[in-house]
Amino acid sequence: MTYGSGLRVSEVVRLKMNHIDAKRKLVRVEQGKGRKDRYTLLSLKALEVLRIYCRSERPASYLFFGRNKAEPMPINTAQKIFRATKKAAGIDKGRGIHSLRHCFATHLLEQGTDVYVIKRLIGHRSIQTTITYLHQLPQRMAEIKSPLDTLPGI
Repeated sequence: MTYGSGLRVSEVVRLKMNHIDAKRKLVRVEQGKGRKDRYTLLSLKALEVLRIYCRSERPASYLFFGRNKAEPMPINTAQKIFRATKKAAGIDKGRGIHSLRHCFATHLLEQGTDVYVIKRLIGHRSIQTTITYLHQLPQRMAEIKSPLDTLPGI
């Protein structure tokens, strides 16, 4: 959910069943950073996994719960799960779970998504903050054409 929807770890652990809008493929983030509500994308792949997870775990209120199903999973538990999964997969890149949010933003940009749309999806107040999230790959830079090269007759 962190990568597929660009969520902060604090937002992931506070997700509730009614925040998932499968029909419109959206996730509602309530009271994110800055106490703002927003909608972001719901990945079809994430939705498939969530359906399997929900059939198995039967979450009550919070989608990802702690020891008590009525309380959200602690943030440090989510971070530990991320680190353990990353290690098991043999992945060395990235630091913490927050790096998935940066990847979400960067990959959207590489797909041609407008930076202002990305800003809105990840819930930033300032475009400057969003720009710090975007990490262009050198090989991607080589694919970009100068506007001069696109002018006809030159």
